[in-house]
Amino acid sequence: MNDERIVDIEIKLTRQEDLLETLNRTVYEQQRQIDELEALCSALARRVRELTEASQQNPVNERPPHY
Repeated sequence: MNDERIVDIEIKLTRQEDLLETLNRTVYEQQRQIDELEALCSALARRVRELTEASQQNPVNERPPHY
């Protein structure tokens, strides 16, 4: 009876180790995606600021001086 119990415990431990490894890989991939998205958001925010500043310097709908 003790041998069966030890085997059951070993099986559970192996499953938990596998689950932990799977969770670690998932967390790692999610963090990598978060880092990529943060970099993309920063780049987009910079681009929007650049475009906003450029449009303020050279307005598209400004009347020509001869009006």
